[in-house]
This record gives sequence, C-alpha cells and structure tokens, in this order.
Amino acid sequence: MAPPPPQIIRVIDLETTGQAPPTHGVCEIGWQDVALGADGRWELQGEGGNRLVNPGRQIPPLTMAIHHIRNEDVADAPYWHDVARPILDPWPRRVALAAHRSDFEEQYCTAALTRGADWICTWKCSMRLWPHVPSFSNQMLRYWRMPEGLEHERGLPAHRAFPDAYVTAHHLRDMLNEVGVAQLIQWSKEPGLLPRVRYGPDRGKEWHEIDEESLAGFLTDRDPDVRHTAEREYLRRSGGGEVTRRVTRQPELF
Repeated sequence: MAPPPPQIIRVIDLETTGQAPPTHGVCEIGWQDVALGADGRWELQGEGGNRLVNPGRQIPPLTMAIHHIRNEDVADAPYWHDVARPILDPWPRRVALAAHRSDFEEQYCTAALTRGADWICTWKCSMRLWPHVPSFSNQMLRYWRMPEGLEHERGLPAHRAFPDAYVTAHHLRDMLNEVGVAQLIQWSKEPGLLPRVRYGPDRGKEWHEIDEESLAGFLTDRDPDVRHTAEREYLRRSGGGEVTRRVTRQPELF
C-alpha cells in the first residue's frame, strides 16, 4: 500500500491593487508548501509557484510602485475566481494556509475559496517566538534570522508573490519545528501580542516598563493588537501570567 500523502501547509502571498476588496482586486498569487516529513520535521516541499491575475480594474501607480506589476502584464490573465480555489485548496488536502500578516490575505481568500481552512499568521507567531527582533516584517525577519537553506536570489525581488511566499515559508518551517501546528493556529486566531510599545512617549519600551497611567490609555486603544497586549499586561500586573511568556510544545492535533 502506498504511504499516505504528506501533510502540507501552503504559504500564500498576494499582490493586489490596494488594501481591501471589493474596491481592490488580486493581481498576483504566489505559494510555497511546507510538508511534514516521516521524521516528524517540517521542511519546504516542491518548487512553489505564482500566477498573474486580472484584477478587473486598473492598478494604481501607487501600488505599481511597490510590486511593479503593470496593467498590460495582467490584461490577458485569468480572473481571481478562475484561479483561486485550485491554489488555495491543493491536493493532498492541506492542514492549513499561512501568510505573513494573514489578515490581509484572508480578505481575498475567503472561506468559500479555502473550504474554511485554518490560517497561520507568521507575523503574529514571530512576535511570540522571537520577541527580541527589532521589527517583524517578512524581510527584517529574513535578514535578522538568516534562515537555513534560504536561497538569496530565489527570495527576490521582494514584494512579488512567489519570492515573498518563499521567504515566509522558511519562517513557518522553523516555527512549526519549534512549537507545532496547533499552537501556531491558536496564536493566529488571537490579536497580535506586541513585545514593545509602538508609539507615543513610551515608544520602544517593553510593556512591563510603562507606568499605570500609560497602560490605562492603551486599554482603550483603537488598534486591537495594542489593546490586547495592554489587557495582557494589566492581567499580569493583577496576578496573571507573563505577557510574553513562551508556551511549551503542544501535542499535534493533526
């Protein structure tokens, strides 16, 4: 009997005409798989890929300046609904999808297209696992961490769908091998837990360093990540657990 197909997590990256549908549309999707091996370790699998997508509207110069995809490049490309599902729901059936700041990709990769897949946000998880990094962009993590096996040229140019997915996949691989799938999915379902204050007079300080008055102000902040982190610090000061405490490896659920 043939062995069962490997479990995979597909890393997704989108280039779009702007920040949110339905005003904006997808103009490129890239992907890279990370698979669970027989030895229990996660590794990159396959070559990944990318597809240009006709967004059904003009690409503004502001976004062309970021990803350099022009209107003429996508004029004859298929539309999003024609390419999305086969890429987002690959066979063998994936365990989850992943992206760096997955909240953005999830706006376009709806539950109907993903069959309700779980997501892993490598941005949220990086702040839990590597809080000492100065910032948590995909490229900062790339050069701060220098992940093993990452081919420099294959991860370029930045801000194109496949190279960004390829870089993110290396972060995801290392996260999976450190704490496992279930923990990453759980962290991704919560708001981000910020290691340091983002703005204001206390910018750059760790949360335990700010005074009670400043903390109280952040408890009503409009940013859900800031508010969540402030709430965790408030609970810590009231006798709860450490805001940035590490969670030990959990048993796999898959």
